[in-house]
Amino acid sequence: MLTVREALDFLLAAARPVQDVEQVATLAANGRVLAADQVSGIDVPGFDNTQMDGYAVRSADCAGGAATLTVSQRIPAGHVGQPLQPGTAARIFTGAFIPEGADAVVMQEQCEAAGDSVTIRHTPAAGEWIRRRGEDITAGSVILPAGTRLRSQELGLAASVGLAELPVRRKLRVAVFFTGDELTMPGEPLAPGGIYNSNRFTLRALLENMGCEIADYGIVPDSLDATRAVLREAAAGNDLIITSGGVSVGEEDHIKPAVEAEGRLNMWQIAVKPGKPLAFGEVGQAFFLGLPGNPVSSFVTFLLFVRPFMLRLQGATGAPPRSYALRADFAFKGDRRNEFLRARINDAGGLDLFPNQSSGVLTSTVWGDGLIDNPPGQAIQPGDIVRFIPFNALLH
Repeated sequence: MLTVREALDFLLAAARPVQDVEQVATLAANGRVLAADQVSGIDVPGFDNTQMDGYAVRSADCAGGAATLTVSQRIPAGHVGQPLQPGTAARIFTGAFIPEGADAVVMQEQCEAAGDSVTIRHTPAAGEWIRRRGEDITAGSVILPAGTRLRSQELGLAASVGLAELPVRRKLRVAVFFTGDELTMPGEPLAPGGIYNSNRFTLRALLENMGCEIADYGIVPDSLDATRAVLREAAAGNDLIITSGGVSVGEEDHIKPAVEAEGRLNMWQIAVKPGKPLAFGEVGQAFFLGLPGNPVSSFVTFLLFVRPFMLRLQGATGAPPRSYALRADFAFKGDRRNEFLRARINDAGGLDLFPNQSSGVLTSTVWGDGLIDNPPGQAIQPGDIVRFIPFNALLH
């Protein structure tokens, strides 16, 4: 069996990013991946402006610490004032243009206004409370490199330099289906021996978080012919096929022989817990990833393997998900496989372990804040420092 690192490296090396590019409105680009560097055509700020409501002054006029100046003008945001004459001050509001001649702003809390004059009870330094032109962004600089996956922050940055549209890679087309005669959809009668198909809801939500176009083929019967037929159909118009269940070696596990009949299987079984029976291959022009049927195994293997593989297909660049070194406040025996334990952060800043780490206990994923990446054969004692990956670094 491959290690987690070996399996992930294999997947990422095999990924072929989609090449189709489209222009989309910046307002509609959330979650998309940039296809080209974005360069600012302007300085931001575009002019010297005030960070505070107050008075624009010449600092030399206020050197004594209690200067009384004539208020010569009023400058709201969006307006340009007149040059500031010596011995005068300009009433100014946050974001407004600093008038020529002024070199500082004194916040209004340090001033006393009376009629057409103001007493400045502060000795300002030159540049105080002034945002300088270009201090955030200079014209001609790359503000967002190709491969950036756009979030709210990136969209705001693009808008701040006037970019109304952005070139992005097209959305991934992902087909998904679920195998097992025992599976039943919520709302339908549950037959003896049946279980509700929770994986359909979990995986669809994860795919929606990834910004995909989803083709959902639903529940496929435990039949080699039926599995092959759906694989052929799914491969016709999609970049990736994801399945849940049927990847072990039982008589009713048809995914592995179906993929080998319709395409090829490049990887199978990983030394990971939960989730050992994870399959990777190709069917036609589509990649294939077969996830285990146990709900926690399906969830965890998606986060660890499917998500980074999909990001690579989308053309996204970036570092692995951020992890943290935190204290374990529990004892754990360890396993011969690399185990990913559901845990949450307690009020003391340490980690508590969900008491049942079975791959069928979906409540652990709701209770937990993330996963402890525990190396093979590693026992954990209270006070040990472990590697913790929060779910919020893995779900989008």
